Parts: sequence; structure tokens; C-alpha cells
Amino acid sequence: MSEKSKGHIAMLFSSIIFALNVPITKSLIPLWISPISVTSIRLTFAAIMFWIASLFFAKEKVERKDYRTFFWGSFFGMGFNQILFIMGLSMTSPIDATIIATLSPMMVMIISAAILKEPITLRKALGVFIGASGALLIVLAEAAKTGNQHTTSWIGNLLIFGSATSYATYLVITRPISQKYQPVTLLKWMFLFSMIMVLPFTFTELIHAKLWTAHDTSASWRISYVLLMGTFLAYFLIPVALKRIRPTTVGSYNYLQPLIASLAAIVVGQDVLTWEKPVAAALVFLGVYLVTTSKSRADLERDEILKNKANK
Repeated sequence: MSEKSKGHIAMLFSSIIFALNVPITKSLIPLWISPISVTSIRLTFAAIMFWIASLFFAKEKVERKDYRTFFWGSFFGMGFNQILFIMGLSMTSPIDATIIATLSPMMVMIISAAILKEPITLRKALGVFIGASGALLIVLAEAAKTGNQHTTSWIGNLLIFGSATSYATYLVITRPISQKYQPVTLLKWMFLFSMIMVLPFTFTELIHAKLWTAHDTSASWRISYVLLMGTFLAYFLIPVALKRIRPTTVGSYNYLQPLIASLAAIVVGQDVLTWEKPVAAALVFLGVYLVTTSKSRADLERDEILKNKANK
């Protein structure tokens, strides 16, 4: 199996886990735990787990200059990103939040061009647009079927957009160190930094959450999924993918999440198969394919070298 294939498989599993994590997390809020406490416990649990996991891997020496990237990666990818999203979700509708979240791959493309000097090719831009169309088709079809009964807020929408931009920044700035260090090395430092940023301000609210005193097996299983799958495993798979495929490609997998959530609802009998779902699936997969097969900066530089050699 090629390294690129491993990267795509990692992102496919990560997208599935994240897609299922959203409704499971929402089922716990606010009855069992507050939104900010969910973020706090996820960051704390992940920090502890990744430091324990690091004991079973070869110890890597981290260059001093890379700690700065670890810090900003933790800020944009964990702490700031999660706080903005969960605050925004509490102020706006889930449908609006999902639509705005589909902007993340576009932001990855723009930020990659600015920081990593990755070219915005016509093929890549077309892939991002087609993928977004597929994701939006699922979201808007669901909105038309159920009706948007939730109060929307421009502040909430702005926070969701900030979260999408923050996550896109995380994918781009951590690409170089993702190729340099093992995933567990990256994540143990980034989650430690993010825990230090958030826990002091949320500790009191966290320890008083109803979740710790309730005798509800279902709630225990749901928070276990959020922590083990939706945080520990899903975040572990992202640097695994970044090591092998480009940030724009990683970001494009965000389009799969509404589709996966819809398919999961069909499987458990909460939804039915309608025409827009296979159409949306085709658009999403076509978009990801176009982004994946578009030429990177390295590809263009190699083509230019070959062209110059041929002209000599």
C-alpha cells in the first residue's frame, strides 16, 4: 500500500469518527455537561493519553524552534478552534454551523497558498467547489425536510467561521512538523499546551458537571466515545494523514462529514435514502479526487526542471 493511500485511509476514518461525534456530543449538552466543560475534558483527557502513549514509542528529541509551532498548533487546532465551535453552536442553528464549516477546505487552500506557497490551480479550486456543493446539498436537503427551527445568530455564525479558519490554519502550519515527528510526539505537546490554556478557566465548572454524579450507562458510553474516539483517535489520525498528503486534501475530507452523518441515520432507521444523497456522494468524491490529483508546488517545480532539461 502506498504512503498516499495510508494518508487517505487515515482521513477517511477520522472523518467518520468526527461525523458521529457531533450528534453524540450534542446529546450530552447541556443536560449532563456544559459546552465549555466538554472542551476542557477533551483537551485534558487527550493530553494525559498522548503522554502515556508516548512511553511506548521511541523518544524523539524536539528542536527548540519547533516548540513555537507546537504552541500555535495547539492554539489553532485544539483550544481556540474547539471553544469557538462549541460557543458558536450554542448560539446558532446546527444547519448554519454545518454550512459555514464547509468553508474550511477553502480556507485551507487560501492559507496554504499564503504560507506554504502551494499553487491554487484551476483543478484544485474546481475540486473544492464541487466538494462543497455536495456537502451543501445534503445539509440544505435536510433543512428543507425538517425546517430550521433553531434561532440563528450572526455572532454564532461568526464564531463558527472563526473555528473553521482556525482549524484550517492548524492543518497548514503543522504540515512541516507532521513530516518531521511522530504523531504522538506532536499531539502530546499540542494537547498539553491547549490543556494549560483552557483548564484553569474551566476546572470549577468541569468538576461540578452532572455527568460525574449521574448513574446513567448511556451517558457514560457517550462520553467514552467522545474522549476515546472523537478526541484521542480522530486527532491521532490527522498528523498521520498530514505526513502523507497535502493540507488541502486533508481539509477536503471535511465534506464527507455531512454525508457520513446522513448515511449513519439511514442505517439506524432515522432517515431514508433519497435522490440527493447519492448525487451528493458523487459530488463529494469527485471534489476530493480533483483536489487529490491537482499538482502540488513540488509537482510544478519538478515539471519546470524537466521542461528546462528538455529545452537544453
